[in-house]
Amino acid sequence: MKRLVSLSALMMIAAFAFAQSSGSMNINQDSRIDDLIAKQRRLYAVDSSFNGYRIHIFMEIGNEALKHAEEVKSQFEKAFPDIPVYLTYAEPYFRLRAGDFRNRVEAERSLRRIKPRFKEAFVTADMIYRPKFD
Repeated sequence: MKRLVSLSALMMIAAFAFAQSSGSMNINQDSRIDDLIAKQRRLYAVDSSFNGYRIHIFMEIGNEALKHAEEVKSQFEKAFPDIPVYLTYAEPYFRLRAGDFRNRVEAERSLRRIKPRFKEAFVTADMIYRPKFD
């Protein structure tokens, strides 16, 4: 049985190794697909946000709240330059939230990295920005 599995695996690897690496493909599609793509791009240009998750880092009220929020934002950006951070004001609070996570699992994974430096951080539902593609 082991020989059969090994032989099958070896044959599959050989088949992939000798597969053609170049060629051409012709795609015939309905012209309405191009119209839908153009419509989607226009919609994204107007509003590119949707429901997702962010990590709540900071929230404060008061005269010095903005100053404190900017200090915490600076600390966060130095510690985690790969995670975008957003400072918002929703009366009467200044809030600092990080990330654009499409699902809670992604957010929880990043929270494990953030929690040692920012003890009060937690995952919250929020409107997030669509990922940018080149």
